[in-house]
Amino acid sequence: MLRTILMGSCVYVQGTFVRNLADGKIVVRVGNRLYQGLPVLAKVAA
Repeated sequence: MLRTILMGSCVYVQGTFVRNLADGKIVVRVGNRLYQGLPVLAKVAA
């Protein structure tokens, strides 16, 4: 499943979900590199 994370104030990374971390961050894989950051939540239009 593809997930998007926020790294820093305006750097986003999209990759394959790997795992949740205890501090609320998640890890995604892009190629053979792993990135961790805060998940970007989807906005649902009402």
